[in-house]
Amino acid sequence: MSIATAHLRVARPTNDINALIPFYVDGLGFSELFRFDEHDGFDGVMLGLAQASYHLEFTAKKGHDAGRAPTQDNLLVFYLPDKAAFDAALMRMTAAGFPPVPSFNPYWDACGKTFEDADGYRVVLANRESPV
Repeated sequence: MSIATAHLRVARPTNDINALIPFYVDGLGFSELFRFDEHDGFDGVMLGLAQASYHLEFTAKKGHDAGRAPTQDNLLVFYLPDKAAFDAALMRMTAAGFPPVPSFNPYWDACGKTFEDADGYRVVLANRESPV
């Protein structure tokens, strides 16, 4: 196996795992793949899609303040070139109670919509092909 075929985990801390679940599960349509409690002082959840080659992990440690996103330009970008899939994703986000927010970088407003999770981190749904 090479780095080109590795499964990617994007991990970050949070103060409240449960506050993030609606955004990523109800809004983006991810599933809860795995959850753990009190593993060396950490609680965590892994969210994603079973068939995807990536997942997101959110961890919390009692007594540690994870804080909020350091900037409004901390992004995960999902390219959805199919207009019907893009529109369905937008409807799912707004139906789950997550309206789009103005992007820090106007490029993302020109080709998609930006959403902010409970910790201030942002996800862009871009209605275009990936540039690479």
